[in-house]
Amino acid sequence: MNCDELVELVTAFLDGTLDPTTERRFVEHLAECPGCELYLDQFRRTIDALGELPPATLSGEARDRLLAAFRDWPRPTPPGA
Repeated sequence: MNCDELVELVTAFLDGTLDPTTERRFVEHLAECPGCELYLDQFRRTIDALGELPPATLSGEARDRLLAAFRDWPRPTPPGA
């Protein structure tokens, strides 16, 4: 597994929805890549800090404005890529 693949699978990993083979590859990559290990740690801290926001707290208009604002935002290069 490479860094790009790991980044795409972080949410599924944290949700516990990866199949056993993919989860093994994910964990093996983490063991060899300090950048991805840091990325996962930052992801976990963000979730812990923000908790869960119920969908109803964001109006449709606000959601559309946020999506529009970030649609063309440059995508960061994952650590170790």
